[in-house]
Amino acid sequence: MTIRTRFAPSPTGLLHIGNARAALFNFLFTRHHGGKFLLRIEDTDRERSTQEAIEVIFAGLKWMGITPDEEPVFQSSREVRHREVAFELLEKGLAYKCFCTPEELKTMRENALKEGKPPRYNGLWRDRDPSEAPAGAPYAIRIKAPREGETNLTDLVQGKVRVANAELDDMIILRSDGTPTYQHAVVVDDHDMGITHVLRGDDHLTNTFRQTMIYSAMGWDLPHFGHLPLIHGPDGAKLSKRHGASSVIEFREMGYLPEALCNYLLRLGWGHGDVEILSRDEQIRLFDIDGVGRSASRMDYAKLEHVNAVWLRQADNIRLTDDVMERFKNIEGVQVDEMIRTRVQTLMPELKERARTLVELTDNAAFLGRHIPLPFTPKAEKLLTPEARAMLRDLARDLAIVSPFTPEAIDTALRRFAENHAYKLGQVAQPLRAAVTGSHSSPGIDSTLHALGRDETLARLGAVA
Repeated sequence: MTIRTRFAPSPTGLLHIGNARAALFNFLFTRHHGGKFLLRIEDTDRERSTQEAIEVIFAGLKWMGITPDEEPVFQSSREVRHREVAFELLEKGLAYKCFCTPEELKTMRENALKEGKPPRYNGLWRDRDPSEAPAGAPYAIRIKAPREGETNLTDLVQGKVRVANAELDDMIILRSDGTPTYQHAVVVDDHDMGITHVLRGDDHLTNTFRQTMIYSAMGWDLPHFGHLPLIHGPDGAKLSKRHGASSVIEFREMGYLPEALCNYLLRLGWGHGDVEILSRDEQIRLFDIDGVGRSASRMDYAKLEHVNAVWLRQADNIRLTDDVMERFKNIEGVQVDEMIRTRVQTLMPELKERARTLVELTDNAAFLGRHIPLPFTPKAEKLLTPEARAMLRDLARDLAIVSPFTPEAIDTALRRFAENHAYKLGQVAQPLRAAVTGSHSSPGIDSTLHALGRDETLARLGAVA
């Protein structure tokens, strides 16, 4: 059997991090077993589904490196097939027409609540003759739920789960306007797409028991189900915006690398010993569904930052430079041109060692693209005393004759200057750093001056000395 999984988001908002992890688990599980990973856009909610949300889903998955093996399927394009199956069930006597008005359904729910019962449909039209309905009255199609016994399911994550059939109601599969419900459409689509494994959040567990009714009524084989525990916030509550970023786009904008986010999400609910950092190839080789735990995971943003810092240090310098240059466009007073790009790329090996996110990396590199006079932090201002400025005038004369202007030659010149003037190296380097960066911290001063170049270094010293 060739394993076929799917990721089936609704395009009604941003790509939530929980859904992204479900997509990742499906993708890795399929790749591990040499199967096919598919994408289905469940856009039957016409009022809330938007093209913008669809593009966000595509962009988010592409950014995460999660690529489907076939063209995406749009659920809205399959409504004729959904209706066909609904009427087939009606003809078999396994579904029926329900002529209840909205007012009748409302009263039904209210009465059930008054009696302390769940507000479910009471089967009013289950055994009635449709001829009893007014001529031309609109109707929905409901499936006949089993009323006795129980439905059992062996879940790939949750183990044995069961529900009493008395808890299931005769759910609508086709609305009175002829559109399919989610519960119906998803079953028809999964069957027609040959889906063998459905891996999704455990908030769908109740849906699964309802959907099995359609599989059973149509005589279709059930796929294997695996219900993944949800991701909670650090406080154990449902993850939301109050905890911080909760969508893929937000994490991207906050400067997280896709490989870092995927690495973190993989380890959030799945484990392989003490191994923490895993490449995509290693993830595919090791991941299987039996390693997924049953308990909800808690989002740890500090841990994600740590993982991101590890991946930043491993990332290609040109790639990081490209990202920083793009982010420079949103920082006032920072120049964006090839000269600045060269500076950033030259210093990138050291810059990335000191950052946890791309935003932090960009902020740390911004001094490379600023114009004279530089803005100074309060700590940098304190370092630039009158005495320090006088020292920097003398130092500038020594740096002007350093050739070639390499980190090694710069380091030698700084040490010689300190020794000749009875300074400790830090007494020279700290004011120098403040003068050329506007801050009290930066990568090694020799590498920093090398990235700026002799002319820019001397110009910045001249502006303060």
